[in-house]
Amino acid sequence: MAGLPPGDPQLVSMIVNHLKTQGLFDQFRRDCLADVDTKPAYLNLKQRVDNFVSNHLSNHTWSPHLNKNQLRNNIRQLVLQSGMLEQGVDRIVAQVVDPKVNHIFRPQVERVVREFLSPGSCSEEPTAPLTPAEIKTDIGVLEQGGQPVADFLLSIYP
Repeated sequence: MAGLPPGDPQLVSMIVNHLKTQGLFDQFRRDCLADVDTKPAYLNLKQRVDNFVSNHLSNHTWSPHLNKNQLRNNIRQLVLQSGMLEQGVDRIVAQVVDPKVNHIFRPQVERVVREFLSPGSCSEEPTAPLTPAEIKTDIGVLEQGGQPVADFLLSIYP
C-alpha cells in the first residue's frame, strides 16, 4: 500500500472497501433515509408522482381482464420519461445529503481514511478542525480523475 501513489485505482478501491467494512456507507444511508420523508423536496416529488399516476389511471377503466403488470410497467416508464424523478431526486439530494457532506460525512470519512493509511496513529479523541491545506492533502489521496472524495463517494453511494 505504501508504494501506491495518491489516486491509484487500487488504493482507492482498497480505501472504499475499508469504508464499506467499517459500515460508513450504511450509516450514511440510514442518516439520510431517516431525514428524507420530512423534506419539502421529497413531499413535493411524492405529490407530483401521486398526481401523475392518478391522472393516468383516471383514463383507464377497470375490468377483471385488465393486465395490471403491463399497466404498472407503462406508468413506471411514463414517470421515468417525464423527467420529474431526476429533478426531484436532485432537489432531495440538495436538501438531505448536501448539508451533511462537509459537517458529518467528510470528517468521518477522513478519520477512517487516516486510520487506514496510518493504522494506530489516530486517536479516538476529537482533534482540532483541519485547515484547508490539510483537508486538500488528505482528500488528495483519494482523488480519482480530479474528483474530490466527497463527490467520488456520493457517485458510488447507491
